[in-house]
Amino acid sequence: MSSVLVKDDDFYMNEALKEAKFAMSLDEVPIGAVIVCRDRIVARAHNLSQRLNDFTAHAEMQAFTAAANALGGKYLNDCTLYVTLEPCVMCAGASYWTQIGRVVYGAKDEKRGSSQCGVNLFHPKTKITSGVMEDECLALIKEFFKKKRDI
Repeated sequence: MSSVLVKDDDFYMNEALKEAKFAMSLDEVPIGAVIVCRDRIVARAHNLSQRLNDFTAHAEMQAFTAAANALGGKYLNDCTLYVTLEPCVMCAGASYWTQIGRVVYGAKDEKRGSSQCGVNLFHPKTKITSGVMEDECLALIKEFFKKKRDI
C-alpha cells in the first residue's frame, strides 16, 4: 500500500512565504504568491513594484498572468491563490476576472486590504480562507518595515 502525500494549505502558504522572502532579498515589500491547480503549483510570484517601477506589479497580479500563461487560458476557476497578505482592492478585482476558485491568504491587511472597502470584490463563486500561517506572514512584513524605519 503506497502512501500519498497530501499537501495542505500550510504547505502551499510556505511556498508563498519563500516567494515573499525572495522579494525581501530584492528590497521589495515581502509578499509572495503561488497558484495551485490540481495539487500542482502552476505559478510562483512576488512583489516586483520597485524593480519594475510599476505600482501594479503586486505578487497576485504577477501570479495571475503566469498561471494564465501556464494553463493556456484566462480563467482560473480550478485554481487556488495562496498569498501571504490579504489582497488589495486592485488584486481582488483582478481575481474576480480570473474567476479563481479559491483565495487563501495569511495576514489581514488592516490598512489596504480589500475587506476594508466594505464590498466583496471577489467573484461570487470564489471561496476565501484567511489566517493561514498568519503569524509567520505578518512577522515577515513587520521585519521588513522595521528595517526600513531603522535606516
